Amino acid sequence: MGMLGRLSDLSNIDPAVSLPGYMPDQHKCGIVHLGPGAFHRAHQAVYTDAALAASGGDWRITAISLRSRQGADALNAQNGLYTLIERGTLGARARVIASIKRVIVMADHAAQAMSLLVDPATRIVSMTVTEKAYGIDRQNSCVDVGHPANRADLANPRNPTGVIGLLVESLRQRRDAGVSAFTVLCCDNLPDNGVLVKAGVLDFAARLDPQLAEWIGDNATFPSNMVDRITPASSSETYSMCQELTGQQDRACVETEEFSQWVIEDKFADGRPDWESAGALFVEDVAPFERMKLRMLNGAHSMLAYSGYLAGCTHVRNVMAHRHLPDLVDRHMKAAAATLQPLDGIDYSDYGVQLAARFRNPALAHETYQIAMDGTEKLPQRLLLPAVDALRAKQDLRPFAFAVAAWMRYCTGQTDAGATYQLRDPRQREIAAALNGAHSAADISQSLHGLDNLFPTVLKDDPQWRGTIEEILSRFLERGVEAAIAHEAGLNGS
Repeated sequence: MGMLGRLSDLSNIDPAVSLPGYMPDQHKCGIVHLGPGAFHRAHQAVYTDAALAASGGDWRITAISLRSRQGADALNAQNGLYTLIERGTLGARARVIASIKRVIVMADHAAQAMSLLVDPATRIVSMTVTEKAYGIDRQNSCVDVGHPANRADLANPRNPTGVIGLLVESLRQRRDAGVSAFTVLCCDNLPDNGVLVKAGVLDFAARLDPQLAEWIGDNATFPSNMVDRITPASSSETYSMCQELTGQQDRACVETEEFSQWVIEDKFADGRPDWESAGALFVEDVAPFERMKLRMLNGAHSMLAYSGYLAGCTHVRNVMAHRHLPDLVDRHMKAAAATLQPLDGIDYSDYGVQLAARFRNPALAHETYQIAMDGTEKLPQRLLLPAVDALRAKQDLRPFAFAVAAWMRYCTGQTDAGATYQLRDPRQREIAAALNGAHSAADISQSLHGLDNLFPTVLKDDPQWRGTIEEILSRFLERGVEAAIAHEAGLNGS
């Protein structure tokens, strides 16, 4: 192939690669996105790219990276251009995305980032920063003042570094300058994400200035939305495949599945792109779609991640090739579906079949270890809340108990063979302290159920739940992971 150029303009790209259907420089920026990681580049930026091609408008994206310089450097060196690789059973196809103009690293250019948020041209501030970055107390719908970023920003609100602090300070400056409020669009897997982030922002603002909180409540909007697209972390294989498909070097490329879904509450303060032209669905109530995804897709993902990783399955596709785990994935999705209310136009059985096919996609290298991270942030909405609903409806608790027992086994930080691994959980020190000296299933279960603000009281106090957890966890510990999985599958009739 000779010397490879670097993707930085739209020339010299293989004709088989799809190019943007618009001239990027003819469109100004109207969106600021916090956290331009792989998922954003595979999802919201792609919808925006399609919207610009279909209907135009000043809706390009300027991104703010709160931590990583590596991703920012890669995108900026390419004038914001990058390759999206969609991988399916019939092969891979490449598409160049031009909706991102540039990336600002917050740690290096805080004043520039704030100026961008305050700019009247910014009409939407969207975010994919992971659940743990917000620091919101879900149970009390308020800001968690113990969260490190919130604690620092409340002490020094004019120089924020956390997500909630940035939103509040930029909205304060907009109010004081007579600039209209923007739309806050949280695209992370949080239950009722718009409602939750609004509660955190208003509580944070009220602690500083009650009138500011009132102004934000009256003028800013916080639409809830549900996002869905399996997006593995980019790897050396991703970069090599990108070179083969495009003839260019691209250190910002991202691979993903062909499927994509975005359901959005149509509640925007100052306009929005024509995202429906790319397939986004605008609805009055996102919550039923969100619960379906969190409980069926994400819940099954967590279950298979913990059990699969411990069973030696590196990727989700390996889990789906395991002798017993696919049956447990199917069982879990059916149990999760039973906790959901009927949803017009949705057949939960068909959705489960579709999910299983996506999990089996041999082209996607989605690591179980990646899915397993941040467990204490994910368990409540994915596993514990549906378990509460199942308990109250007298439905089968065992699928949820198995998933949670697998998480508890994972929390020990050691495989059956004795290999150790990092939990990569924001509460990993707390977990380690709780498990210090705990060796039996009863002790481990008692210790982890005792973590603050994790398990609902109704579960902690239920003897059936606790007994099932201890029974399954005992089998994990005493007979080994494979034997525990095989026993569980046997109960399921496989």
